[in-house]
Amino acid sequence: MKNISTNLKEASNFFSEYKLKNVSDLKILSETMKEFEVKGDTFVHEIIIELNNAFITPIEREDVLALTMSMDDVLDGLEHCAAIFEMYSITTFDDFMLKFVDAINKSTHEIQDSIDLLVANKLPQIRQHAIKIKDYESKCDGIQRQSIKHLFSVEKDPIRIIQLKEIYENLEDIADYCQNVANTLETIIMKNA
Repeated sequence: MKNISTNLKEASNFFSEYKLKNVSDLKILSETMKEFEVKGDTFVHEIIIELNNAFITPIEREDVLALTMSMDDVLDGLEHCAAIFEMYSITTFDDFMLKFVDAINKSTHEIQDSIDLLVANKLPQIRQHAIKIKDYESKCDGIQRQSIKHLFSVEKDPIRIIQLKEIYENLEDIADYCQNVANTLETIIMKNA
């Protein structure tokens, strides 16, 4: 599971730090995020094999699987978002996108810290990280409302509105996926503390 959270954090770091300058950069962003996503799928497959082979697991199999899949959803969301940027040839992150990406990136760092604690069997300490993830998701709710309101007040090109609205919604979905990881972590704490 540590492999999945580390890969997720690295993918998120890459996504948030990558500097877009032109259309060819979009291809690099999209292809690199696809590599992270494929690597993540490999780790998910390995965990499923381990779960099938393990006689006893420290936490319930269903919880391990739910946590694995929820982290994979975050990575899939980031990869999908990179693909949308390439598809629409959007070469700049506006202020709203930067705020979304920052909150998502911070959430993935909290996820990594949580998994480290889970592996070390320090379950009660995970709660503070889960709370932070939920706070970031709540911030993203506000960012989405602001971004859509701003979009409809300044943008006149209907195609551009559709494209940007889809990106904002996709970024909010990724924040929701991060919250799902936090919810799963809290379920694990509740069952095992």
